[in-house]
Amino acid sequence: MTVIDWLLDADPSIRWQAMRDLQDQPADAVAAERSRVATQGWGSRLLALQAPDGLWAGRPWSQDWTDTFHVLELLRHFGLDPASEPARRAIGLVLEHVVWRGGAPVETPWDDHRFFEGEVEPCINGNVVATGAYFGVDMAPLVDRLLGEQLPDGGWNCEVENGATVSSFGTTINVLEGLLEYEVAVGGSADVAAARRRGEAYMLERRMLRRKSTGEIINPNWLQFSFPTWYFYDVLRGLDYLRRAGVKPDERTVEAIKVVDGNRAADGRWPLQNIHEGESHLEMEEGEGRPSRWNTLRALRVLEWARPASSAAALR
Repeated sequence: MTVIDWLLDADPSIRWQAMRDLQDQPADAVAAERSRVATQGWGSRLLALQAPDGLWAGRPWSQDWTDTFHVLELLRHFGLDPASEPARRAIGLVLEHVVWRGGAPVETPWDDHRFFEGEVEPCINGNVVATGAYFGVDMAPLVDRLLGEQLPDGGWNCEVENGATVSSFGTTINVLEGLLEYEVAVGGSADVAAARRRGEAYMLERRMLRRKSTGEIINPNWLQFSFPTWYFYDVLRGLDYLRRAGVKPDERTVEAIKVVDGNRAADGRWPLQNIHEGESHLEMEEGEGRPSRWNTLRALRVLEWARPASSAAALR
């Protein structure tokens, strides 16, 4: 079985993306496979767990991965068709019922905010924008807030209220993904595109992994790849964002690309690494250190973006 065959022998959420990104299959075939996310496998299982009050696990957000915020993030990553009836029903329940009350262990000023109004942390709000925009919710007010919170160095940081004055990769990648999803949804925005370019420059100036001041690797954990990534940054997540954003690889991405290539096992697959602790509704992989379809899918499409077509063919 080839690596591509192995990816195709998977849940519909992986299969349709492999068909689109690695095989260039016809759009109607890809769409047909994508439609199965709502009715088969992991996507269907998560949709079935939503309560009539719109919540998953009784909470809008939590430190685990079973709540509404994180389930919606997974459904977005799975590629649940926003136009499908199950997606419309699920998002309709969230819009009608879900507020942020119960997401924090204490009362907060944003308890009564509707879910897609967001709260105060840009790392959280970036993800809310990504999910809302993907599923067709008007996210313009929250996008405006994020644009106003961009720091002088080009990125964002959730710890500004605690005195932080420089950006963090973890916050910045969440905001960038949200802004990109918003642009895709609305057909482009000059202000949002400009903010994204500044955020991308922040990461690229640091070679996607190094301190600008000393050249040291910021966090060794970024060299290992997880899925789901949740709110954590790693090199593969950063490069996959650049790929989707249409950023052309250059000398600033070379080292990070080598990290991705270097994580490939002898069998041509990428392992699951650095699993983020927390409860989850799904076990999508065979365990840490074992071959990961999610990491392999994302790594292959990053390398295909990063190399000439002639070289990319050899990766398969």
